[in-house]
Amino acid sequence: MDSFEINKIVAAILMVALLIIGIGKLSSVIFHVEKPKTPGYSVEVEQVVATSAETDTGKTKEIIDIAALMAMGDLTTGENVFKKCAACHSITKDGKNNIGPALYNVVGRKIGVVSDYKYSKALSEYGKEWTFEELNGYLIKPAKWIKGTKMAFAGLRKEKDRASVILYLNQNSDNPLPLP
Repeated sequence: MDSFEINKIVAAILMVALLIIGIGKLSSVIFHVEKPKTPGYSVEVEQVVATSAETDTGKTKEIIDIAALMAMGDLTTGENVFKKCAACHSITKDGKNNIGPALYNVVGRKIGVVSDYKYSKALSEYGKEWTFEELNGYLIKPAKWIKGTKMAFAGLRKEKDRASVILYLNQNSDNPLPLP
């Protein structure tokens, strides 16, 4: 192969590269698109969470429309979702404590009072009752709701799942509380 043929090959490669770059520049001139000032789209999502906030001992917690949340749940779904909880908790009357305390009669009960279970210091000193609102907040992410709890559970993100589990817990009681 002589130098003339090598020059032709190199020239062909350069011409293809220049042609591709030129077509790209020409197409951006012909099909000019102006970029938006703020990229993205605004997606409106209907939420059950109210917009106001309440301050409780320095913490800001969102106020939940618990009646609307509880209306989302059903017992069959609650029983199915509770299977995640059943690995650590029992729900039967006179059930024994496992890794976690027994949850029969939990709705309306003071937090951290099962006598034969060793609670974390955070739960023992919390001083509230397991209301529908407390259970909802706790089930979102236990470690975030009560700092220092030893419950290692990621939480239930879906509102329907939380509402269903709370309904199921309330149903498994000697005296189920009336729904809000």
